[in-house]
Amino acid sequence: MVRMQIQFTEEEDVALRREAAQRHVSVSAVVRKAVDDGLAASAKPSREELVRRSLAAMGRFHSGTGDVSARHDEYFADSILD
Repeated sequence: MVRMQIQFTEEEDVALRREAAQRHVSVSAVVRKAVDDGLAASAKPSREELVRRSLAAMGRFHSGTGDVSARHDEYFADSILD
């Protein structure tokens, strides 16, 4: 691990210490978890993940019409004009 020095407001310090006590972990553990969660939330999914999601979504929805592939532009135009 890399040692870093950061500064918190008094309110943040109180909140971090309270959270650490509730979880029975160190303040450092709470900060590391928050950083990990924040970085994971902002990370872009890999191309493989995007392909997996796309393949999983294929065929899961049904429009109720049989000609969407032929008339998709008309359906789209109708949907944005509504």
